[in-house]
Amino acid sequence: MPKNHQITEPIRVLLADDQALVRGALAALLNLETDIEVVAQTGDGRNVVALAEEHGVQVALLDIQMPNVNGLEAASRLRAQLPDCKVLMVTTFDRPGYLRAAFEAGASGFLVKDTPSAELAAAVRNVFVGGRVFDPLVTANTLGDGANPLTEREREVLSHAQAGTPVAKIAAGMFLSVGTVRNHLSNAIGKTGAANRIEAAHLAREQGWI
Repeated sequence: MPKNHQITEPIRVLLADDQALVRGALAALLNLETDIEVVAQTGDGRNVVALAEEHGVQVALLDIQMPNVNGLEAASRLRAQLPDCKVLMVTTFDRPGYLRAAFEAGASGFLVKDTPSAELAAAVRNVFVGGRVFDPLVTANTLGDGANPLTEREREVLSHAQAGTPVAKIAAGMFLSVGTVRNHLSNAIGKTGAANRIEAAHLAREQGWI
């Protein structure tokens, strides 16, 4: 943060994490900072945009794995509806694919949950003034990792497949033919080196590709 930047009021922060203990701990740590105030909390990604708007949130700390709407989708919605609200992803999963997806969703930062509290607070301040903060180890891994090999359609089909949804139902829900869905699944299976669509979905999720 620039030395000449003066913060006259605490930075208004929202925490979204489906683990109540983790959320509470993060809130307690951040509220110890005189220039940061946690004004809203939720364990459901569906509530992020509404809470951010209601409480005038300036920085949203989002976990990736949340029920109903995950952190990446919540970040995309925030970017579309409240573009002035900065997003900092804070997650247990330090997978390179997630860093790439977070960047594509409009996040200004990506940190793992074992980041020291002082660094987390510094990251909030940094993204608030327009900076970017990305975990150095994850960034290094990402630079050495290949891009997501799956197309948007393949990612969407695998997202449905990981829940065991029948091909016919996936096809109906995506308004595609059964043959087209089978082709997308076959391509995804080949790209992930999996034995079947369930394994392909699992491997893709492990890599942060879906």
